[in-house]
Amino acid sequence: MEASSLSFEEALKRLEAIVRRLEAGELSLEEALTGFEEGVQLVRFCRERLAAAEERLQWLVELANGTAECRPGEGEEPGPGL
Repeated sequence: MEASSLSFEEALKRLEAIVRRLEAGELSLEEALTGFEEGVQLVRFCRERLAAAEERLQWLVELANGTAECRPGEGEEPGPGL
């Protein structure tokens, strides 16, 4: 499953399911490797989404405080990268 097609919450649930199966030892070696690989992709995806959310929250706090400035090439709030 392609991580980018999932919401953050769906990706996190999928990652938790993979971890449970890996910890339970119920997978063959090949299944475990495939699950681990997918888990790495999901972790990367979740980290990117969290970083985007953190950036957007920081911008919103700055906007509320009156200290937000548009970055070069930006005239509006950060896009819907969440």
